[in-house]
Amino acid sequence: MFISVLELFTVGIGPSSSHTVGPLVAAQDFRRVIEENLSPSPETTELRIRCTLKGSLAYTGKGHATDRAVALGLFGYTPQELAGQDVDQVFLDLLEQPHLPCAGLLLSFSFDDDIIFDRGEALPEHPNGMIFEILDNTGQPILSRIYFSIGGGFINKRSEIQDLVAPLRMEPSDDFPFPFPSAMSMLEMSRKSGLSIAEMKRVNEHEYLTEEALDKGLDSIWTAMHHCISKGLSTSGPLAGGILTRRAKVLYDQLVDHPEAANVTDWLCAYAMAVSEENAAGNMVVTAPTNGAAGVIPAVLYYFVNHQNGTLKQVHDFLLTAAAIGGIIKMNSSISGAEVGCQGEVGSAASMAAAGLCAARGGTPEQIENAAEMALEHHLGMTCDPVGGLVQVPCIERNGFGAIKAYTAASLAMKGTGEHFMSLDRCIAAMKQTGLEMSVKYKETSLGGLAVSITEC
Repeated sequence: MFISVLELFTVGIGPSSSHTVGPLVAAQDFRRVIEENLSPSPETTELRIRCTLKGSLAYTGKGHATDRAVALGLFGYTPQELAGQDVDQVFLDLLEQPHLPCAGLLLSFSFDDDIIFDRGEALPEHPNGMIFEILDNTGQPILSRIYFSIGGGFINKRSEIQDLVAPLRMEPSDDFPFPFPSAMSMLEMSRKSGLSIAEMKRVNEHEYLTEEALDKGLDSIWTAMHHCISKGLSTSGPLAGGILTRRAKVLYDQLVDHPEAANVTDWLCAYAMAVSEENAAGNMVVTAPTNGAAGVIPAVLYYFVNHQNGTLKQVHDFLLTAAAIGGIIKMNSSISGAEVGCQGEVGSAASMAAAGLCAARGGTPEQIENAAEMALEHHLGMTCDPVGGLVQVPCIERNGFGAIKAYTAASLAMKGTGEHFMSLDRCIAAMKQTGLEMSVKYKETSLGGLAVSITEC
C-alpha cells in the first residue's frame, strides 16, 4: 500500500478530516454513482436522496458539520474547491435550491429530513459509516452505496474495507523501489541503499510524479500551512459553537511585544493553536495527517523555518520524512480518532513532526526513527472526547502540546546515537492494540471523558 505525500497532506476545510472532509468526498462519489447508473425517464421523476450517518458520525456529526459536508458533496463541491471560499455562504446558497440537480435529474432533498443521525448500532466494519440511497416515490431504495470515512479524509467503500478487528496484512509492493511497510524495513533499506528516508520517499514518489510536479506539490502544501498560521495569528473573536474565543492572536501579540520573555514552547503553541482555530472555524487547513491534528506539523515546521532559518530544501525533506512515518502508522494502525482515539491523531502528527524535524536538522535514519517513536510513545492511550462534539476542547490546546512533544523528541533523538529500547514498529502496534481495547465512549463519540464532565449551571 503506497500513500503519497500529496495524499497524506491535502488542502481542504475544517473542522474534521474524518467527519467533514471524508463525508464530503463520499457524497461527491455517490453523486458520480448516480450519474453512472441513472438517467431521466418516467421512472426517475420523483426520486429522493438520503444519507444515514452511523456510529461516531452520528454522535458528533453535528459539531463536526458532517451534515453540511454531505450536502456540499452531493451538490458537487470538493474540499479543494471550497478551501479559501466563504463556506457558510456557499452552504446557505445551497439551501435556497428546491432540488438537487444531478445526471439530468431533479432529486428531492431536504437538509433537515434526508440526513439522518442514526445513533443505533454502528456498522461492523468501521465506526464512521455512511449509507447513501436513492429512494423511489414509495420510499424504497433503488440505488445505494455504503462508505466509511477512515481518517485523514480517506474513504473506503464497503467492498474495500477490512474489519477493524481483522489483522492487518501489508505486503511490500514491487511497484516501488523502496516498498517499506514498517520502520524496521525502512531502516534496513536506508542502510543498504545509502539513501536518507526523504530520498527513498522521493524515489518512490517519482513512480507517479515528475520531480517538478512533486516539488510543486510540496511547495503548495507548505504555502497552505504558512497561510493557515498567518491567518490564525491575525484573527480574533468567538469560534462557532459558543464555548471558546480565539486565543492564538492574543498569545502571538504578547510574544511579539515581549520576545525576551518568550521560549520555544510559547511560539509552538501560538502557531499550532492558530491553525487549530482556523480548523475549528471550518476554514482552509492542511490535513496533516488529520484535521483534528492539523496544527502540530505546521507549527513545528514554521518554527524551524522562521526561528532557525530552515531552507526550502529542508522543508521538502521534513515533509517527505513525515509522510514516510505517517504512511507506516496508517498502514499498521490508524490515524482515525474514531478508531483508536486521539493517540492516532495528535499522536501520529507528533510522531511525523518529530521525524520531519530530525531529518531537516540532518539526523540519521536511526535518530529519525527514534524521534518518531518517542513522540508517539508519549501519546499512547490518549482518548478522543471532544466537548460538545466540537473540534475545540481539548483539541486546540492539544495541538500545541503535540508540537511541544514533537520538538522535544527530535531534540532528544539528535543528542543520541539512534539506539533505543522500544522500536517505532512496536509502539505503533501498542497504539493499535490500545485503540482496539479502548471503550467507544472515548473514540470521538462525546460519550465519555471531558465531553461529559461539564456541569450544567
